[in-house]
Amino acid sequence: MIDFPYLQSITRKTSSKIIMLVADGLGGMQNPQTGLSELEAATIPNLDNLSKVSTCGVSTPVLPGITPGSGPGHMALFGYNPIKYLLGRGVLEGLGINAQIDGKDVAARGNFCLTDQLGIITDRRAGRLSTNECKELVKLLNTIEIPGFDFEVYPVMDYRFVVVIKGQGVSHEISETDPQIEGAEILQSNPLSDKGSSTALAVNMFTQESIKLLKNAKSKANGIILRGFSSTPTLPDFCENYKLNAASIAGYPMYRGVSGLLGMNVLECGQEFTDELSTLSKHFQTNQYDYYFVHYKPADSAGEDGNFNAKVKALETFDSFIPQILDLNPDVLVIAGDHSTPSYLSSHSWHPVPFLINSKISQSTPKMEFNETLFSQLGSAGSISAEHLMLLVLAHAGKLHKFGP
Repeated sequence: MIDFPYLQSITRKTSSKIIMLVADGLGGMQNPQTGLSELEAATIPNLDNLSKVSTCGVSTPVLPGITPGSGPGHMALFGYNPIKYLLGRGVLEGLGINAQIDGKDVAARGNFCLTDQLGIITDRRAGRLSTNECKELVKLLNTIEIPGFDFEVYPVMDYRFVVVIKGQGVSHEISETDPQIEGAEILQSNPLSDKGSSTALAVNMFTQESIKLLKNAKSKANGIILRGFSSTPTLPDFCENYKLNAASIAGYPMYRGVSGLLGMNVLECGQEFTDELSTLSKHFQTNQYDYYFVHYKPADSAGEDGNFNAKVKALETFDSFIPQILDLNPDVLVIAGDHSTPSYLSSHSWHPVPFLINSKISQSTPKMEFNETLFSQLGSAGSISAEHLMLLVLAHAGKLHKFGP
């Protein structure tokens, strides 16, 4: 909890090492047809066994009933109030790919999308356009000229890209063009204050020019949708406040962006989880870092696709990596999720997310298995705000002094 007023007086440096393994979209909900969540249906013996000898519970990323994006979900796991420190997706994605973003620039996260003849979005991801196709289409978008502004477009991965808007008086105080659902039109951007009037107009012009270019290119993508308009904020430093030397290992740009913005050292790795684990193993043998954030993406992607079986498979694959991580012998292993992504809903949700903390002082629960239901019923940590998880982690690592006389 980065805003705890006495944090500096109770945190301390120790030699203990922490691995925080975040499975994106880890939580789910019971499918009404089967009565099982993805975690309950999955065969995950390593996670089940680890649960029996760990401190377990469930966390609420923001507030009950509030569905978080990945940015707020991760901010909460790192101990930042996700409402107070609301970060725009655009700047996080942009920083994660090392886009050139100056202090006054505005960045937005973009999707290539597919619309029908009436302009209704039929696929927000254009059939999960390949990264190579994305790069070719980005070249087209970079030919667009908008008076008074420069639009610099960067490919990210698959159907995703980042737009950095530069110009005199550019403002992030504008609305998004992404309705975030299919079956709706691409939205017009509107100013949210007087400062945003010219920027909103420029964004709408850029969107229309993009549609014209994509139509002529005869791509399976024929539109773009933009969200997360944002500028670079100033935030409390993660390492300084927690007295940690922290490293971030993530293949996806947004998670590299958020961790780097907080002050973690972002380590180079490939895009596959096996690449991330190779990077973790290489650096864990040194004493350079005492906290490692490691990110696992596939469970979230399967949940958003509404594919129950694929999410079960992604969780079973995740489980297969647990012995390799335990072999590193961290003093504290944390397994958590930034939010729930039930395949039944095909989207993020507000449902509580399971977490466990394994250390030499963890509490055992022999009947425990790794799922939302048992963690909420039997977990010794109970139900907490995700913002408070870091304090529990530091306590298990012996990195907190007693509070008060």
